[in-house]
Amino acid sequence: MAAKRPRNRKKSGLFRDMKSNWVLYLMFAPIAIYFIIFAYVPMAGIVMAFQSYTLKGGIFASPWVGFDNFTYFFQSGKALLVTRNTIVYNVIFLSCYTFFSILAAIVISEIQKKWFKKLSQTLMFLPYFISWVTVSAFVYNFLNYEYGIINRILAYFHVDALDIYSTTWYWYLILPFLYVWKWVGYGSVLYLAAIVGIDQEVYEAATIDGATRLQKITKITLPLLKPTMIILLLLGLGRIMRGEFDMFYQLIGNNGLLMDATDIIDTLAFRSLMGTADFGMASSVGFYQSVLTLIIILSANWLVRRYDKDQALF
Repeated sequence: MAAKRPRNRKKSGLFRDMKSNWVLYLMFAPIAIYFIIFAYVPMAGIVMAFQSYTLKGGIFASPWVGFDNFTYFFQSGKALLVTRNTIVYNVIFLSCYTFFSILAAIVISEIQKKWFKKLSQTLMFLPYFISWVTVSAFVYNFLNYEYGIINRILAYFHVDALDIYSTTWYWYLILPFLYVWKWVGYGSVLYLAAIVGIDQEVYEAATIDGATRLQKITKITLPLLKPTMIILLLLGLGRIMRGEFDMFYQLIGNNGLLMDATDIIDTLAFRSLMGTADFGMASSVGFYQSVLTLIIILSANWLVRRYDKDQALF
């Protein structure tokens, strides 16, 4: 009788890694559960983009309409408008956010007084915790035509009042300013962490060679920040088709005078859902938004891989 072979099955790499790093996986579990529930499970709702969805029929019994929802979306004249607004605003937001975050991080890193450095970081990070609902209330009281603070100051100097809520071009300046004001503190922390991680011996060697503070920033700090900047830019591009819905909806709302200049994909989908309860239309807009986002991410990552393979996300 032949002897039985001893069972010597090697555990797969994933399970072996989970066993040896179970604490890290346990810390990751809440994030994984969050994305599974709120990101992956709702993907089943994509089918509504191809249905004339009704609450009675649900996902399984609503009639199929093919690409009719997409046809209506593109023929309505809104597709190009909201796509253009979403891309233009997010490119401006991402550019300003990156520039001022790096600038703020460098300035904070150069501050010598520890108490002033901590105070500066705190004051810059504070707007991150203020909701757009609160910000919109402040902005309205500042910019209101009749009793806004700015127009009262202008009236004191006998200057005509500014009708900001009826003039579109003001918002091309106001929205980027508010976006940077709210997010620059958070961005500066990320870049400041990268600056702190730079070997100080490099700066000491530059000092011995007679480099000025500006030369240290331009020749050492900025080049060594490039990997962090590329990664954050790629992550930012992942949201370039997803506008700051809270910001636009709270600050602009349903102001028809500003709609053409400030309407983005997110606000259009929200109005389609809340105004007419058109689930199919809202779902088709969201699906269109997701496809464009995927194309942009893959294209940007491909370009980065051609430039420097080590800096790409995948």
